Amino acid sequence: MARPPMSIAVVGAGYPNKRGPTRRFEIAMCVPGESVELRREPKNPADSRAIGVYSERGIQIGYVPAEQAQWIGGQLAVIRAIFQRADTFGAVIRATFDGSTPVLPVEKPVERRAPASDPDGYGDDDWPPREPKDDFSSI
Repeated sequence: MARPPMSIAVVGAGYPNKRGPTRRFEIAMCVPGESVELRREPKNPADSRAIGVYSERGIQIGYVPAEQAQWIGGQLAVIRAIFQRADTFGAVIRATFDGSTPVLPVEKPVERRAPASDPDGYGDDDWPPREPKDDFSSI
């Protein structure tokens, strides 16, 4: 049974590419829904199981996290992936493991609530709150 589609972090965006634009620049150029390619990098000196993530234009944007690389490496024949979004650590891709075309997940709307009334009773006009009178205020 195939695993359900999943979002995967793309790490290593802060490292330079050997040539071409930086990884962060290429991530900024990616559009949600465009295809990305996953490639094994057996000659990678840091990790022989590394899986590089490349944009539609063939520019590397980072790597699949090492914790997931071995399992994903065994699934590369059937994995299909698309760019999902940029993030502070790099990017997020959406992948399917049954050969089907991935679809972007539906974003849940962020619930916005009205600010709660100020519990101390001071409105914005009274900020900062006035100091209460005490026995030593005339000193």
